[in-house]
Amino acid sequence: MSIDPSTIIIGLATAAGAFVQGTGAPPAITDPVTQTLESISASDVDQQVDDAITSLPEPMRAPAQQAVDDTAAAAADILSPHLPPGALSPPVPAPAPGVQSSEPPPSQPDPPAPVLLSSPPADGGDSPAAKGTVLPPVPAAFPRASVAPVGAIALFAPWLRKAGAICDGIKPATLAALYAAENGFRYGPTAPVSPTGARGPGQFMPETWSAYGKDADDDGTTNILGIADPVMASGNMLCDMFEQIGNWKRQGRVSGDTLDLTLAAYNAGAGAVLRSGGMPSGSPDYENQTKPYVAKIRSSEPSFAELLAPFIGLPLAGGAGSDVVEQAIRYLGLPYVWGGGGVEGPSGGGFDCSGLTSFAVHAATGLTLPRTSETQWTVGQEIPMDQARPGDLLFGNWQSGGPGHVAIYIGNGQMVHAPTTGDVVRIADVFPEMKARRIF
Repeated sequence: MSIDPSTIIIGLATAAGAFVQGTGAPPAITDPVTQTLESISASDVDQQVDDAITSLPEPMRAPAQQAVDDTAAAAADILSPHLPPGALSPPVPAPAPGVQSSEPPPSQPDPPAPVLLSSPPADGGDSPAAKGTVLPPVPAAFPRASVAPVGAIALFAPWLRKAGAICDGIKPATLAALYAAENGFRYGPTAPVSPTGARGPGQFMPETWSAYGKDADDDGTTNILGIADPVMASGNMLCDMFEQIGNWKRQGRVSGDTLDLTLAAYNAGAGAVLRSGGMPSGSPDYENQTKPYVAKIRSSEPSFAELLAPFIGLPLAGGAGSDVVEQAIRYLGLPYVWGGGGVEGPSGGGFDCSGLTSFAVHAATGLTLPRTSETQWTVGQEIPMDQARPGDLLFGNWQSGGPGHVAIYIGNGQMVHAPTTGDVVRIADVFPEMKARRIF
């Protein structure tokens, strides 16, 4: 099985990062190196390789691709013994809470913390922490280095879930694969606009947006550049097309897989499906754009279903509590750093548990919490766990001085937190014996 060039680049960055961080060199040396390593884009390497191969005459492309694959595989064999354990694997869970406090005592200075480019393997187990969700590994079926940041996908997940329940024919994974193909989950004022004027993560043209764009999250605006409004518009549009194409099939006017034709209609228009009597064909645009577009979405659906599974229960945006959750899940996969983070964001390359809660609460509400889990326990009022709602703080790892751990409740018995040394910001099931506190 061939190895993608991006895998080698990631492996080299991981190995170099582990070496630099293990030298004990001062931050003046290690910080710039780390920043450079973190800026490496495997997707750029892949694109350069792909562009070079595409520029070759047709008979030379397959041998060139094989040469790249063979070289990458050989490099992987050479590098493998020298990479840190698990360097090309996703981070894994840490031991259960209670083994150690997940933040430094307030009386001690913050120690220097390594910037981890990968997490060491652990023994796993059946503890709640061992069952927690980290940045999910990118499923192998994805095209190399083509996946949007998982933190961004997590923000879309609640609305993908809602839009994927409008009708039976359109599932959350279908919408996710479509949004990856359309605009890579890029949203907000800086989201790219297509050459034809399509805008936002759903790439809506003005006339289509005027028909389907609605204020889905009740924030008083209909925002084509946002998350909620475009995703719900896409869900409604796809469901309308799915029903229409189903009717045309029953009338014998078109033939083919209903979902394939629906996706083709989203790309080329329902009229193109009807005129072709099925999958649009004949026009160069249909052959070179619409058909590959449909194939790309359908082939990545199973992988997106796997990737979305940990996030599909996240609460829908709305209110301060959900804003706190949204701020925290932006940093899924960021390393745990003892004493790291605060109201300004991560520091030293990451967060500890109370650094994450301090940041998320301040970013969402402007409220400045005390810095440690013990002192955050003094803010607000305790509530029964069965009354916890998204944005409430959860406390655990109880010791003589109070709680040694704090997390943010996200709903459905899950929380987002920075667990402990060697781990990363992740979603996990709420630990037993945790207590909830409402702070706003």
